[in-house]
Amino acid sequence: MRRKISFSYIKILILFAVLAVAVFFLCKGVQRMEAGQQAESLKQLDSSIRKATMTCYATEGVYPPTIQYLKENYGIQIDEDRFTVFYEIYGDNMMPDITVIERQ
Repeated sequence: MRRKISFSYIKILILFAVLAVAVFFLCKGVQRMEAGQQAESLKQLDSSIRKATMTCYATEGVYPPTIQYLKENYGIQIDEDRFTVFYEIYGDNMMPDITVIERQ
């Protein structure tokens, strides 16, 4: 009788250990997925700004003077709580230096 009870406890203990390991790996997978999504959002925003800048140059003959100009005229949307965009102009006919970083 005593042997059956201790064997049942061992089964339950092993089950909880397996569940704990499964939950741990599930949480790690979710963290990796979130990190990948954040990196993809950053990449898409950078790409969108560069495409809008080139479109502006192709249609108007000059690069946009500010990032605000791109927002108003080319539909760029920036989540300013998550991202910071540095947009530096060197001249009307020179591609601006565009840097997008994620806020911590």
